[in-house]
Amino acid sequence: MKIAMWSGPRNLSTAMMYSFGNRKDCQITDEPFYAAYLRSSGEIHPMNAQILANQPNNAGDVVTEISKPNSKSIWYQKHMTHHMLPHFPLEWTLNFKNVFLIRNPQRVIASYSAKRDQLSLSDLGFEQQLHIFNFCKSKGAETLIIDSDDILKNPHGMLEGLCQSLGIAFDEDMLSWPAGRRPEDGIWAEHWYDGVHRSTGFGAPKTDLPEISESHQNILEEAELIYDKFKRNALVGVT
Repeated sequence: MKIAMWSGPRNLSTAMMYSFGNRKDCQITDEPFYAAYLRSSGEIHPMNAQILANQPNNAGDVVTEISKPNSKSIWYQKHMTHHMLPHFPLEWTLNFKNVFLIRNPQRVIASYSAKRDQLSLSDLGFEQQLHIFNFCKSKGAETLIIDSDDILKNPHGMLEGLCQSLGIAFDEDMLSWPAGRRPEDGIWAEHWYDGVHRSTGFGAPKTDLPEISESHQNILEEAELIYDKFKRNALVGVT
């Protein structure tokens, strides 16, 4: 089974990758389209040159790699929605179970802006996430939606519910992992993954929503419209 976990940045996506990576029956892949996105978009990100040197720069080559047979019974692939530029192929998703990991935009914007000064709606991946979801639905691909805040509130129940929906057995090993780097981490991990590397499991649930600066209010309003569409159909965990 191949799972494509679709997420914007700063959205519990690496913790979820570590969770699945702690299963003995699962291989994991970290953001395989990152270099292709940078090369094709011309965007400049932290560690830009290292990323371009470390991964295939052509989206078609990436699709070939991620479509190969699994080395284990489950292949969990962490995909960033904003990496999927409009001309990148999506037909490969029809052979995957596509899960859409969402998060309240206020939390995403607050976390992202702490790492990168300038941001736009497209940086956060909400529009691209909706586009990919609509493509998958229109083609009859399997789709699920799960909210990262719900996972933090009830890791066991939400992960068990996700596993049931995917048709795989829940594994208690998904609830914790060793601190530190994983060999599957993208080369960019040293810039972005410091918090996850200190963790050994899902953190405490967040309570109050963070304050968002006036300069980001327009982005927040647009992102909230998309988030609300997803939230209405998000998974409910096992109680």
